[in-house]
Amino acid sequence: MTDNPIFKNKVAVYYTLGCKLNFAETSSIGKELASHGIRTACNGEKADICVINTCSVTELADKKCRQLIRRVHKQHPDAFVIATGCYAQLKPEDVARIEGVDLVLGTAQKADFIQHLNHLIDERIVTSEIKEIRSFVPSCSAGDRTRYFLKVQDGCDYFCSYCTIPFARGRSRNGTIAELTAQAEQAARDGGKEIVITGVNTGDFGKSTGETFLDLLRSLDRVEGIARYRISSIEPNLITDEIIDFVLHSRRFAPHFHIPLQSGSDEVLKLMRRRYDTALFRRKIETIKRLLPHAFIGVDVIVGFRGETDARFETCRAFVESLPVSQLHVFSYSERPGTQALHITPAVDPATRHARSKLLLDVSERKWRAFYETQQGGSAEALFEHARKGKFMYGFTANYIKTEAPCDKARINRISAVRPEGWNSDRTALTVTFLDE
Repeated sequence: MTDNPIFKNKVAVYYTLGCKLNFAETSSIGKELASHGIRTACNGEKADICVINTCSVTELADKKCRQLIRRVHKQHPDAFVIATGCYAQLKPEDVARIEGVDLVLGTAQKADFIQHLNHLIDERIVTSEIKEIRSFVPSCSAGDRTRYFLKVQDGCDYFCSYCTIPFARGRSRNGTIAELTAQAEQAARDGGKEIVITGVNTGDFGKSTGETFLDLLRSLDRVEGIARYRISSIEPNLITDEIIDFVLHSRRFAPHFHIPLQSGSDEVLKLMRRRYDTALFRRKIETIKRLLPHAFIGVDVIVGFRGETDARFETCRAFVESLPVSQLHVFSYSERPGTQALHITPAVDPATRHARSKLLLDVSERKWRAFYETQQGGSAEALFEHARKGKFMYGFTANYIKTEAPCDKARINRISAVRPEGWNSDRTALTVTFLDE
């Protein structure tokens, strides 16, 4: 064990903002510290080390990071506070100036927390030039859920005009199929039943190993003990017909797709520097629904992007209305320093962004409820998670229908045959009848 004074009491707390990838990486950091004798603080216990994994996808995300750091410092005034993640990589000096922050670690430094803590002298900021980041840091974790998150890829080579992720995470890179399959096998031995495949640009897997994403899926599908996989997000130009057909015939891959659209206007897609048009996107969605009619399809859309005129937004709204998708994830455009989008005119005022967001959220709500209602009365298999509070437990079917049932500890982390029925009391899930009773 190290002689570094910050390890004296060996108690740590962990906080994560942002994507599923961040949550997986935070868990890996926690495992690394635990392997050196640093335990996680109990509820209400004052910590000696606070690790905050930040996000910087929007201006609001930056604000939430600053607020969280200040709150953590207030809750644990004597703790050694470490900030890492995308915000820490992009704006390390800004983060270091926040009261309570003792150390800022960049993207590359997530891989070896202990090394940096062991060799602290007077440095408060340790980052690497983004062009120098080439290593892939593996991560597979469950956190406090029954689902595991398997990081298969990191970084991005796309450089969309609105996005800072390539500057925060570096170029596209990945683990090997053998390494990632071994992690899935370990998750199965640990009792995992479902794995979510995560990455920054997941479908770009293979850039650093010469392998293919489809071959990775085939290898993971052979892992015994894992009942279900989900592909968390995949670019429309990278979700090939072969991948869709594989999901149709696979043993374990769920009929659940999350595909970023970002805009339903071809003119706006060009301004965003996306690598597809609406015709390609429609073909992908229609292929999925033809082969997998019960598939859940979630779609990301950005509203209020610079250059999005009223007419272009209306084109976008009409396009998403016409798609047989299950849900929209709507984001208001956020200006990010250093991005090419800042040169695009005209800008869309905040009030208009908000109004457009509400319009698309209304579209999403209608589509989501309509999809759920098509699933009522059929048969499905649901994986139930640990109950939070109260007398109900919640789970998801393979096609991502949230289900509610009276808490039964014997069914936790088990696949159960169910019949989705009507809405629960707050209309956030479908109640179920168990078919194996």
